[in-house]
Amino acid sequence: MNGDGDGGAALRPTRALIEEELRRRERSKAFRAAMWSAGKALIVVAAISVLLSTLWVPVLRVYGESMLPTLKDGEIVVSFKRSAFERGDIVAFYHNNKALLKRVVAVAGEWVDIDENGVVSVDGEPLDEPYAPEKALGKCDIELPYQVPDGRWFVMGDRRASSVDSRASAIGAISDEQIIGEVAFRVWPLSAFGRVE
Repeated sequence: MNGDGDGGAALRPTRALIEEELRRRERSKAFRAAMWSAGKALIVVAAISVLLSTLWVPVLRVYGESMLPTLKDGEIVVSFKRSAFERGDIVAFYHNNKALLKRVVAVAGEWVDIDENGVVSVDGEPLDEPYAPEKALGKCDIELPYQVPDGRWFVMGDRRASSVDSRASAIGAISDEQIIGEVAFRVWPLSAFGRVE
């Protein structure tokens, strides 16, 4: 028997099978193109997100308890780049390759004094500091009263007894180059989401 009988006809592809295979290949090609396009879009979005979070809106995690009760260990905050800060602003800054968060107490040219009870005065006026419920002189080895140099900010943690900040000569008044930005929003935990005061 040669291969030209009925069995051979069943093995030959029909026009419908060929058309179905061509459609399947087209769908596969379209799916791969869509996935490639989506992948490129995700890479671009991720790159823009990293750029934004690094340059303009850094996202930081709070470590330690120096900013209690305002900020707690493990919370995640967003900071915004700014060039000038006011008394009461919370800023993030670099010190020894670590990001620290502290509150601006005095700006360039102002005189800071702290008495033995931890009451902070700026230019002779005691500050009203509801964010710092426990007053303490803390770890202070600078000579008081202290005048804040040009282009610098005097910062302190809200938990004055344990915070290492501008009162310590190892940190001192922070410069523009050190500042990451102003801490503006708490994004985690969601139960505490909102503006940081």
